[in-house]
Amino acid sequence: MDNLTHSIIGFGVGELVHRSLPVEADAPSQRVRHRLLLVSCALASNFPDLDLVLNKLLPDPLGYLLNHRGHTHTALLLLPQALLLAALLWLCWPSARVLLKASRPARLGLALSVGLGFALHLVMDFTNSYGIHPWYPFTGRWFYGDMVFIVEPLFWVAIGVPMALIMRWRSLRMLGLACLFAALVVFAAKGYLGWTSFAALLAIACACGAAQWRAGAQGRAGLVLALAVCAGFIAVQGVASHYGREQISAALLKADPGVRVMDVAMTAFPSQPWCWSYASLEANEKQGYYRLRRGVASLAPTWLAPMACPAGLVGSPATVLALSPGVQQFGTVLASLPALRMLKAENCQVDAWLRFARMPALMLSTGELADYRFATTPRGNFTTLHATQAVQCPEGVPAWGYPREDLLSLHPPGKL
Repeated sequence: MDNLTHSIIGFGVGELVHRSLPVEADAPSQRVRHRLLLVSCALASNFPDLDLVLNKLLPDPLGYLLNHRGHTHTALLLLPQALLLAALLWLCWPSARVLLKASRPARLGLALSVGLGFALHLVMDFTNSYGIHPWYPFTGRWFYGDMVFIVEPLFWVAIGVPMALIMRWRSLRMLGLACLFAALVVFAAKGYLGWTSFAALLAIACACGAAQWRAGAQGRAGLVLALAVCAGFIAVQGVASHYGREQISAALLKADPGVRVMDVAMTAFPSQPWCWSYASLEANEKQGYYRLRRGVASLAPTWLAPMACPAGLVGSPATVLALSPGVQQFGTVLASLPALRMLKAENCQVDAWLRFARMPALMLSTGELADYRFATTPRGNFTTLHATQAVQCPEGVPAWGYPREDLLSLHPPGKL
């Protein structure tokens, strides 16, 4: 999840925690606690992404792929990170230190804000298709939510509008609301957000804003409604993702009945449960090949055709193949299973790279490997590895599980 979304969620949760606690003994203490809980929750909601400083420990692209969302995104290391952040706040914020010494509600609020901030970071990162491995070192398995677009304006609107209305100064309230509205307009104008979704987001903004306004200066109804809307949206997206994966898998099997559909990575469109981008993986052990496909799917093709999904994310594909009324294919890669397995066994960089790759596209003609999930990123596929380059084996490779262990290991004949 992008850091702006992490921050907005952190501010919203910190505000809700503050408003749910008993009032401090005097107004200055109340103001200090208010700032402390907002800042601590927002910082906690971003803190795990400091793992980006570890990128240079491994050669490109392995540094980013294996160290980002790495150890700092594990449940085991959340507690020491939380203690470190709390200690930094204690040392660097004298007025907060005085308050924490004297006020039990402030100490409870700090613990809740920091703990919820870290937990929400992992939960939100789980919701998209990039994945996390939260239970390391007990298991290095990756978990993928495949539910929410990495930049989701619904979170901005639902939480941002009540937060803007809470601001003390009218000029800041108006500026915050204007920025949120402008962001939606830009998203829609660039084709990332459908106009129907734009209208729905405005309705959500009005509902959450009205609830907060009616709740009064110390109320929390708008924030509670906003977080409920966010949770409900994630639940709806989870159901839609599951249904879409089944629809795409059926279309893949119809196109090639001899394969086993091993995975379908689902990427949501912003605020649009009907439209999904996908990258799929099929394998045929007998024939010695595996195939990757990418494209767009609509869960309701009679109402909204796949090519009618927001144009900024559909793009202008060079080729379009209809696998079913609701599933369009834009690209495909056919690769050799034995060649991929041989590279893993003989090339230590490839072996390390395969600890990240969920959709490993092998191009023997160029000697490149790339994760097909990111084939259409604006600046090129940041996962690309040049497997033919002679380099030393990287040291300090994290022991994450191989996302495609099922593809890399040999299977008895007839299983695929």
